[in-house]
Amino acid sequence: MSDLTQALLFPDWPAPASVRACVTTRQGGVSLPPYETFNLGDHVGDDPAAVAENRRRLSEQFTIQPAWLKQVHGRVVADADPTVVAEADASWTRQPGIACTVMTADCLPALFCDRAGTRVAAAHAGWRGLAGGVLEATLDRLALPPEEVLVWLGPAIGPQAFEVGLEVRDAFTAVHPQAARAFVDGERPGKLLADIYELARIRLAARGVTAVYGGGLCTVSDARFFSYRRTPQGGRFASLVWLDPR
Repeated sequence: MSDLTQALLFPDWPAPASVRACVTTRQGGVSLPPYETFNLGDHVGDDPAAVAENRRRLSEQFTIQPAWLKQVHGRVVADADPTVVAEADASWTRQPGIACTVMTADCLPALFCDRAGTRVAAAHAGWRGLAGGVLEATLDRLALPPEEVLVWLGPAIGPQAFEVGLEVRDAFTAVHPQAARAFVDGERPGKLLADIYELARIRLAARGVTAVYGGGLCTVSDARFFSYRRTPQGGRFASLVWLDPR
């Protein structure tokens, strides 16, 4: 077993056998501090050769072609294409061997598949993208009955660490009043603590998707993961989902 395999996290969800997924951690690569060691972001100041080697190792580990994105905290969902770096915050595919891939360092990664194992998607959801409807846009592109969709929520900033302003709560409760339960008063005046996992579940449930798994891994407190709030100058880890080509 390679060092990379030992460093990976595998989602605990009842996806069909044809669906594969993983989350990288900070370990298993060649990047030097402060990007040690498995940084996959090519936009954070790391040595491009180190990022390229880390990405090569990831592709080789599973014989897949990750479809990297230029993420902009929006709601655009691209067709996963490993030959193009699309400006989007989610991608989907029905083609085996192409991995829908998102990079994060506190934002929420959400992986999607259908119960039949015929299509997959991955979405990057910071609070702006989440409030803007990136999860709903991903569901629209999958074009599946909601009861056929499975979702796994990957490592993100936890509810004890995610301090936000009142405008963030207002952005969510304006659409879903029940989102108020995902916020509690923070220690500083005018600040709240937000549960991004609960916000995602509320929005998915509003679309009829209730088979939602994961949550509970805080990138700020869990040193396995890169965290922008913990270390602003650092790397990005990736969450990937793909259809097994075998």
